[in-house]
Amino acid sequence: MTDRQIFSVPGISCEHCERAIKEEVTPLGGVRSVDVDIEGKVVAVAGDSLDTTAILAAIAEAGYEATAL
Repeated sequence: MTDRQIFSVPGISCEHCERAIKEEVTPLGGVRSVDVDIEGKVVAVAGDSLDTTAILAAIAEAGYEATAL
């Protein structure tokens, strides 16, 4: 079953932000896709058995604060 989780990431402002977040989140177990909406300042992660805590940590590792929605 595919899960989809949405995260608010207010610090997103450019393509560099998008790339940094994708590089950290994509390798996580179960992640199939990472969509970053720069204008909406949200990140949508789809995959199987997603670990919210690990995703939040990966976004933090990329340098951004995030909140699960």
